[in-house]
Amino acid sequence: MALMTREGIDIYYEDTGTGYPIIWSHEFGGDYRSWEPQVGYFSRTHRNIAYSNRGFPGSSAPEDPAAYSQEILLDDLHALMQHLAIDRAHIVGLSMGASIAVNFGMHHPELCASLTLASGGSGTVSRAEFETQAHALVSAFLEHGIEAAAQALAGGPTRVPLKLKDPKGYDVFFANLLEHDPVAMAHVYENVQLKRPTFYQLEDGLRRLEVPTLIMVGDEDEPVIDPALFLKRTIPGAGLRIFPRSGHCINLEEPAEFNAQLARFFDAVERGKWVDPSARPADIPGTAR
Repeated sequence: MALMTREGIDIYYEDTGTGYPIIWSHEFGGDYRSWEPQVGYFSRTHRNIAYSNRGFPGSSAPEDPAAYSQEILLDDLHALMQHLAIDRAHIVGLSMGASIAVNFGMHHPELCASLTLASGGSGTVSRAEFETQAHALVSAFLEHGIEAAAQALAGGPTRVPLKLKDPKGYDVFFANLLEHDPVAMAHVYENVQLKRPTFYQLEDGLRRLEVPTLIMVGDEDEPVIDPALFLKRTIPGAGLRIFPRSGHCINLEEPAEFNAQLARFFDAVERGKWVDPSARPADIPGTAR
């Protein structure tokens, strides 16, 4: 257990293992505990930093809405790396964490050995529907409390695959969700999720992003399939892995496959074997005909 304090806000993190560092940035419905299947695996070979964003369990939950924005979350991550004296790391994010990761990569590419963007891009497509659902969820947090809002969030169609595949894991996810602060969650959704730029709006920056990038998405996670394809087509050095019959929490639904994909990716990056973003197919050894 450890805390970094920035401008009066405590950021909780757990530092596990030794080796090349990996930083794990969680989704809106999770916190630092969301990455337990990954930290348990990669702590054998890497240094793992799993942290909770402000407003989430372990970290401070400011009551002031102005204490939340995507830019503030990016600054928190930057400060955490400075606090831990980490010069470069693999940055792994899921959903909200994927948005943090890709924006962090565009702002601080020199700090990123690689980016992993899993289940990212909610609100990029079907914007009007996203905003309607977001406002309803914010109202549920503020007017009905954490249990009602958690039922709404965890009962959505993109969460069903986890419940079907791993009932025990779903119960743990839901129990952890019930520990979240409903007011802080409302502030995060209003000031981070709803106000952040969509992936489509980031196109110019994404085309200039030269950090090795792995995109992962479940084929049952309908709101983020098109954004994942967009990232693949736009980021020069990106690879894409689609998980069949999988929803939003792919790291929990399919931990073995998720970890295996990451392990291969990290190994390729660390050995300098991830394909050069500027290479055309004919330039890659073994592809000439």
